[in-house]
Amino acid sequence: MSTEAPRAVSPPPTGQQSAGAALDALPRTARGEQVWAALGRAGLITRAYRDGTVGAGVDPAGLEGLLTAVDARFSIAATLSVSVQLATALPVLAAGRTPVARRALDRALSGRATVALAATDVTAGTDLTALRTQVRIEDDGLELSGEKNWIANTTTAASFLVLARHRPGRHFTDFTWVLVPADAPGVEVRPADSALFADSGVGHLTLEGVRLGRDHVLGRAGFGLPLFARHIGTERLAGAQWGVALCRRVLADTRSRLSGRAHGEGTLWDLEVVRQRFASCLLRACELRALVARFEDAVAVHHDATAAATLKAAAGATVQHVLTECGQLWGAAGFATGGIQELRAQAALFGIGGGANEVVLGALADAAESVLDGLVRPGTPP
Repeated sequence: MSTEAPRAVSPPPTGQQSAGAALDALPRTARGEQVWAALGRAGLITRAYRDGTVGAGVDPAGLEGLLTAVDARFSIAATLSVSVQLATALPVLAAGRTPVARRALDRALSGRATVALAATDVTAGTDLTALRTQVRIEDDGLELSGEKNWIANTTTAASFLVLARHRPGRHFTDFTWVLVPADAPGVEVRPADSALFADSGVGHLTLEGVRLGRDHVLGRAGFGLPLFARHIGTERLAGAQWGVALCRRVLADTRSRLSGRAHGEGTLWDLEVVRQRFASCLLRACELRALVARFEDAVAVHHDATAAATLKAAAGATVQHVLTECGQLWGAAGFATGGIQELRAQAALFGIGGGANEVVLGALADAAESVLDGLVRPGTPP
């Protein structure tokens, strides 16, 4: 199985053809920034947002359509590059009201530039209140120092959205977003040692005494973590939508292979044990799709953190289950370069990026009472 070939057995749903047409001219090995540029040239990036305006919030159908079209044609790494920008980076950037922020947003929407969301620090990625990157905000400007690791789009970004602390402590008001041009003095970029995610431009960012004007502060000082919390839910929704698309195409490819692989007087698809294992994957994919349909508005419109955590946990578990089972069904052929075992390694991202499975499951446990209440049909007597 190739991770980049078009899927003749699983064409993208009707309504995504315009995005597909814009992307079909690219080679299947296109990197994330090339895919982003193609989407921007075709005027498609704004389809991910209500009324075509980033500040209005994501449109679940538009976001899903773009992610599905990209996933059908390119690597997981390239799709990651696009997903992070659509779901999180651009919404955070849209919080900026200064001309410098507006120019950066306009360039990104047109596909002329990529934007990297530099939240993860040298500390544990899930513990943002412990990050060490610091910004000193003064009357005449600001100075930024620190290090960000494992950031998508690092090596291709024209600008970075850097989450930094402006005062000591772990309170949620101690952090601020700063828009940092990639060519600012003191900015150093290093590619990460990762063949699996090279197409996402993943890398590490070092900031040494970077001085900028105060107009590079995004939004209000002290609103960094609330802004991040508002939009990380959208990233988790995007991950679940992408997980459905990924599972669908992997299952379609796997069924096609099983149906054409001779075994005895029939094919592998005729073996009941194979059909049972495949059906369990279908069930998991359907469950994830149902959860997306149930919670997409709760996340996109109401910023429901528990709904977002539910989607994130479900996506990580579902993608792992489906790709592990399908990898077994592919047999030795799955170890070919670009085959399903390589895809499975990349797809481990669904259980780590945007909040590790253990973290989001913990969030669900914290909200156990409200989750249990949500399992009761409205109007049902206690």
